[in-house]
Amino acid sequence: MSLAGEERKKSIMTLLNEQGKVNVTELSQKFEVSTETIRRDLDELEKENKLKKVYGGAIRYKAEIEPPHVERESLHTDAKRKIGSLAAQLIDDNDFILIDEGSTALQIIHHLEDKRHITILTCSIPALTLLIEYQKRGSFDGKIIFIGGEVNAKHMRVSGSIAEKTLDDFYVNKAFISVDGISLEHGITSYDYDKANFTRKMISCSETTIVLADQSKIDKRSVSKIAELAEVDQIISDQAPPSHWVTSLAAMNVQWVDSKGMA
Repeated sequence: MSLAGEERKKSIMTLLNEQGKVNVTELSQKFEVSTETIRRDLDELEKENKLKKVYGGAIRYKAEIEPPHVERESLHTDAKRKIGSLAAQLIDDNDFILIDEGSTALQIIHHLEDKRHITILTCSIPALTLLIEYQKRGSFDGKIIFIGGEVNAKHMRVSGSIAEKTLDDFYVNKAFISVDGISLEHGITSYDYDKANFTRKMISCSETTIVLADQSKIDKRSVSKIAELAEVDQIISDQAPPSHWVTSLAAMNVQWVDSKGMA
């Protein structure tokens, strides 16, 4: 699809998120394209699990709502601590890493005292605050770069077009990515369309993509696709992979890391 087509699809999703439903005829008039073109757009968005087509248009998927950051911090805390510790073991001195938003990614910061001269790029407001605190007390030896952009106060993160443009200036060694769902069929997914786009941008600027996913995210699909599972290098979880995943993960060269080792 052309760039104009991708922008039109993004605008359709924005309208859908605002209104809950969209109409083919109205979209055709708004974007000054044929109804056939709009139907193709809706077909493609439905295949990407971003909407559900109905007669004359499309509606949003009735999906779970992403809990606010403060609520997510209290969920699966033991699992998140284990994942954070495992993730930190993959960080080497002098690494330039990206830490995504999310309560699981935040746990990595608690395990960086023995790391030297690392640079951290983040879009997470709690991660920024914690890193500054650790740096002040001398527990973090490194640089902090905060990604500017539109602030989401509910989820304590930045995203959007400004944040995406900021990422154009960076290449990182390792990106530690938060997701809302991960499955063999649908890849890694997010509750939020804009966040999914931003996470996709994070992946594109990283040599190694490492997904952090506790057991509540495994074999689950959310509404907005981030990437295929084959685009991921490693998955860190608190549990071993489902047995029927093992062969597929090996074929995709995706490494699974958990508290018992690697699969």
